[in-house]
This record gives sequence, structure tokens and C-alpha cells, in this order.
Amino acid sequence: MKKLVFCSKFIWVLMIVLSVSSAAQAQNVMVSDDAAGARIAWWRDAKFGLFMHWGVYSIPGRGEWVQWNEQIPVEDYAKLAQQFHPDHFDPDSWAAIAKAAGMKYTILTTRHHDGFALFDDPGNDFTTMKSATHHDFVADYVRSVRKAGLHVGLYYSPLDWRFPGFFFPDLYRANATQMREQYHRQLNELASHYGKIDILWFDGGETDWLGFGGVEFKGRWQARPAGEHYTGTFSWQHDQAIGNLRKLQPSIIINNRADVPADFQSREGDQALGDFDNRHPWELCTTLTEGAWGYQPNAKVKSLSDVIRLLVKTVGRDGNLLLNVGPRPDGEIDPVHAARLREIGDWLRKYGESIYSTRGGPYLPGDFGVSTFRDKTIYLHILNPTGKELSLPPLPVKILACATLTGGVATCNQTGEDVKITLRGNTTTVDTIVALTLVSPAAEIKLIATSTANKLQ
Repeated sequence: MKKLVFCSKFIWVLMIVLSVSSAAQAQNVMVSDDAAGARIAWWRDAKFGLFMHWGVYSIPGRGEWVQWNEQIPVEDYAKLAQQFHPDHFDPDSWAAIAKAAGMKYTILTTRHHDGFALFDDPGNDFTTMKSATHHDFVADYVRSVRKAGLHVGLYYSPLDWRFPGFFFPDLYRANATQMREQYHRQLNELASHYGKIDILWFDGGETDWLGFGGVEFKGRWQARPAGEHYTGTFSWQHDQAIGNLRKLQPSIIINNRADVPADFQSREGDQALGDFDNRHPWELCTTLTEGAWGYQPNAKVKSLSDVIRLLVKTVGRDGNLLLNVGPRPDGEIDPVHAARLREIGDWLRKYGESIYSTRGGPYLPGDFGVSTFRDKTIYLHILNPTGKELSLPPLPVKILACATLTGGVATCNQTGEDVKITLRGNTTTVDTIVALTLVSPAAEIKLIATSTANKLQ
């Protein structure tokens, strides 16, 4: 009876901790080496990528956290590996769908928190090579993505729910050390055997995630207070692991989820879109469907309008969008999901000039929408049209031409007081795009705040 009470309280504490665990990400610092700018340049131009959560958790179809959420015993969960027969796995199709969607890079979960690896590991039997399929899916994925001309990304989680040492790293030190050895070994495998890797997308590698976000014992089990950090003596030894990674993959870029200097920052979920930031490369990752990241049958797919607007809002804040799908257990991306991705690609083929290779600004996000720019062109993305005329603060350079990309006619009146854009004809409520051609590069313009009252009247 006491054991049951303890478990109930322990799980309750963990759920509270998880709600604040993302705060640890703010501690990460960005890389500052001489090659950092050149290394991230292609990624900043790419703007749009495909995330894929796929593993044995796809079989029950209740999300990638099913083992933890339902407290499935490790031994029972491991049996899923013998049911993993993805007979329709076709990485060429994955790459083709990403390309048709207008995406420029892809990220595959090579191993999630459940510990099941989609690649070989000499020191671990919980892999696709040593279970029912006897296949290295990472190898095929990398080959197909590279062949399609896309950039190759791998997701990897150092933590592993199979190890008590993750939850209690100081109590089960030997076990935590084994988990760390697995992390270093597997990261070396990924960096050594698949050719050039462009992105390593870490998850759950922050020190403050140890103890699952901060469960500690001080006379009783309790959550570590928000703002306080792990004070135990166990270390992931990230410097060694990622130092080796960068040595083997000199051009690789990594995100800020491993407590080492990062190339870009990660924001997670639609609600984390946040503010404009052109000082740090950043990316919003979110799902195409509502719910979990791993496969869920009949999950509601977000509308084309909602996804396009999210992409535009992200790029207008100077970020990238990484959009996730969860392939089915047979390896196929759900046809409904694939169809939505192709629709996004259709939109980008028409209006991609206002997205790809742009930067956010110079007008900061406001009620009217957002702006992007490239060379001598500013693109106004009017997301909330309520009339025919938009008034924005003045520009310090001359406008040579004004045109709408999305139908109808746009005229501009520039004075020292404001810039007025008048629209006539066919505007769209998804994203009305107006291109302003300038006499000089838009990058020379300082950021301009926009009043929340600045929208079409």
C-alpha cells in the first residue's frame, strides 16, 4: 500500500516538473567560433523543414510518450520491437513528400526517450538491427534525403527511460554512468557511419532534466523549485561527446538542448512562437496534427490556412519552422498528412520568394501581420486585413515600386509621416503579400516598431 502511494505522489510531482522543465533551455549559450556564421547560413535561408517522430511507439498509436504516460513496464514495452515490421517503409517517398512540401531539410528521430534505436549499436540490443526487422533505417533515410538534394538531420535523445540512473542519477550512479556511456557511444555511431550529417537535433540532454526535471529527496520527494538547478555530481560530459561530434562532422549544426554552445535555439509548440529575434538563429518546431508527435490514427490535421499563417509568422519573426509528422508503424506517412504537406508546397511555389532566403523585418510584427525582406525588397505579409488601406510607419529609404503577389492591385503613398498601402481587387484572408521595391538594401534599415492599430482599415 505504501509503495502505491509513493508511486502516485511521485508521478504527480513529475507532471508538475515537466510543465516548467523547458526553463532550463534559457541557460544555453550560442556558439561564437569564426565559422559559426558560415555553418548556419544555409539553414537560415532554408526556413522550412520536416520533423518525423517514428519508432516502436508508432505501433500502439498513442504518441511517443506512451510508455511513460501509461507506465508500461520496460520488459513489456520491449516486446514491441518484435512487432516492428514497417513493410511500407520507403525513405525515397519521405524525401519526395518533404521536397513537394517546399521543405529544405528533414529531421528523423533516431532514438527517442524510450531507448529504441533505428540504427545499430554494438552495446545495445534494443535496436532495429537486433529486433524483428534486422535493418538500419537511419542508413536508408540518410541516403534518400541526400539523394533528393535535401539537408540531413538526426534527432537524438541522451536520456533513456529504461535507466533508473536517469531518474536518480546520484542514487544509481553506476546505472547513470552506463546511460552516459550509451549516449557517447551511440552519438559516435551516428557521426561516424552515415557520411555528412547537417543537423544533430538534441532533446532532453539538459542537465536540469536529470531526475526528470528535478525530483529530489530532502526529507521527502519533491519537485526542485522553478529557477533552481540540478546540484548533484553526475555529468553527461557533453563537452567530450559533442567535441567528438564536431570533430567528426565539422559543418554540423546543433540545437540548444544539451547544455553546450549551440548553433540555433529551439522553441516547441504553436504556443511558443514568441517574439521577434534576429540576434540568435532559432526554430519553432510543432506538429501538423493536433496531439502527440508520434503516430496517432485519425488525429485532426491542422488546416492549410493555419499552417501557412504559422510559417509566415515564424519567418516574419526571423525564425525557421520545423513541421512534424508521425509516420505509421508500417513506415508510410499518412496520405492525408502527405496531401496537406503538398498543399503547403503548392503555396510556396507561388509565394516562396517572400519566404526563402529572407530575414524578418524591418517592420516588426504587429496587428497587420509581419514583414520579411531580401536584397532591396520588403515583403509585407498582411495576415489580418479588415479593409483596403494599411498605414505603416515611414521608411528611411525611397520606395521605387509597389505590387501585390497574391492578386489585385496595390498602390503605395510614401511620405515622411507614414507609408500607406491601398489594395484593390482580389485579396486573400490567408496572407496578402505586398512587395515594396526599394532604392537601397532593406538590410540597412533599422527595425521599425508597428503600432497594434496598424492594420487595414
